[in-house]
Amino acid sequence: MVELDHSFSTGKPTDYNWEAILDLDRVIPCVEGGSVVERTSPESATAEILVKMGAMSMNFRGTVEVAERDDDAHRAVLRVKSKDLGGQGYANADVVFSVADGGGTIHTAARISGKAASMGEGIVQNVLDALITDFTQKLATI
Repeated sequence: MVELDHSFSTGKPTDYNWEAILDLDRVIPCVEGGSVVERTSPESATAEILVKMGAMSMNFRGTVEVAERDDDAHRAVLRVKSKDLGGQGYANADVVFSVADGGGTIHTAARISGKAASMGEGIVQNVLDALITDFTQKLATI
């Protein structure tokens, strides 16, 4: 398991940040290579992400759902369950968002298997770190 912590700044009020995090149609495309395939409910979507790890690219498809939501604390858990379309691996994660005025924090706990995991934990951690850092920058624009 790889665990990472990031903070983000949007310069926007808490309510705006909260709505953005919970809007899967807005938040999923903030992940580099991420897209919504289909909204399956107000709280879940089928999504795809193309991940580049060095010379290798992997396409993952699965679900993103708002698994936990605390409106008073402005804390939500987005649960990602995906499979590598070109192999036997998977990439699953619980992403915990805590938002406030001007931004917030993200805690990611990811479990990866297959080709991606075979690259080594350090590479996986670097790729995830870069994806999340890019994601936090895009959050400021939604």
